[in-house]
Amino acid sequence: MATWIATTQDSKLADRSAEITATGATAALDLALDGNEYQALRGFGGCFNELGWLPLQTVTEAERDQIIKELFDPEEMNFTFNRAPVGANDFADHWYSYDEVDGDYDMEHFSVERDEETLIPYIRRAQEWQPDMKLFSSPWSPPTWMKRPKAYNYGRLVQTPENLKAYAKYLARYVREYAKHGIEVTQLHVQNEVFADQKFPSALWDAEALKVFIRDYLGPEFEAAGLDTDIWLGTLNGPEDMAWTGGGYGMRLNNYNRFVDNILFDDGARKYIKGIAYQWAGQNCIARTHESWPEIELIQSESECGDGQNTWEYAEYVFHLINHYLKNGVTAYTYWNMILDDRDSTWGWWQNSLFTITADTHEVRRNPEYYVMRHFSQYVRPGAKVLGTTGHFNSMAIAFRNPDGTIAVVVQNALETAMPFEFADPADASRGIKATLAPRSFNTFVID
Repeated sequence: MATWIATTQDSKLADRSAEITATGATAALDLALDGNEYQALRGFGGCFNELGWLPLQTVTEAERDQIIKELFDPEEMNFTFNRAPVGANDFADHWYSYDEVDGDYDMEHFSVERDEETLIPYIRRAQEWQPDMKLFSSPWSPPTWMKRPKAYNYGRLVQTPENLKAYAKYLARYVREYAKHGIEVTQLHVQNEVFADQKFPSALWDAEALKVFIRDYLGPEFEAAGLDTDIWLGTLNGPEDMAWTGGGYGMRLNNYNRFVDNILFDDGARKYIKGIAYQWAGQNCIARTHESWPEIELIQSESECGDGQNTWEYAEYVFHLINHYLKNGVTAYTYWNMILDDRDSTWGWWQNSLFTITADTHEVRRNPEYYVMRHFSQYVRPGAKVLGTTGHFNSMAIAFRNPDGTIAVVVQNALETAMPFEFADPADASRGIKATLAPRSFNTFVID
């Protein structure tokens, strides 16, 4: 028995199960299992951002409840593995940190009071549907008094022992304060996009600084505080391996090994690092890490965000990203803005989202990427294992074995014409299926 859910630009999440033909084949040129089984998945999720929570307050209570339900209900989007910023990120309503008192090395003025109005209630709403939800957090910027220049955007943490010790305390305090609100931070990722020197909250970190901070300050601080939160090397938006950057005589080699391996080969740092998170240009080097360090868990920490147009074509690109990361070993895929309105951001670049809530009429729209994510997250359950496949659709499809034994196959037809599609499990001829996929469609098959 098999279920087929199909989405096109004109028809969303249509049940086309009645159109499936059972083939009984033990081989298929389109897609067949090859007998290999790979990583088990934590799940899928999104990021809790202030500019998602605020427009959610402009719709009716019934609409708000419905959006939260669709995102987190185990029978719908089932977002089980989600992200939160530590302080302001680029989709905060205003930029802030939890301690802007200069020289407060002991964190006497630390406070998450602002989050109690936005991010914490957002997360608590998700917990109504996902009481065991896993959450990872990362800062976009340290407090400004720790940086040069003294600003949320651009610059670096000043690498003095006093600053490094204080910043480790700051991050540990964040974990403890969230725990007081009933929110367990499962993972702490040291810095969002370590290569981003941006006009939004950001901070650059080189490999040596990350290594020293994790090894000598953050790891020991978490140990001394008795925190169970795992420390992750992330989020890495690169390096773009063996790329020449700069111009003229200022060009230099951007070397993967001198960044990632410089940290991982240090046993003192490595003992604290439980995993690595990649996003954006990190897609270009995740295969290197997976091949060289297969024992280290990997996740994709931020889906690329588009330009706010929410086109079908960009949704097709996001499908490719999910497929790419999962086939290169990640145990989770995290979307970026779950909800936005249709106004400009606080720094001038608007982005795609699963839901758009229009600022003037408060209309709720589900965008194309909503359906892409749902084709994966609703049907590929936490604990599912990625399965090896072969065939002509291998670049457009991926298969999973769910904990209940069902096989989930998520496949795109990227072509402009309808295409026949046949799937086979050589170990079980009863699982062979055949269907015709609509042009430029997303499809999920769940096979008992």
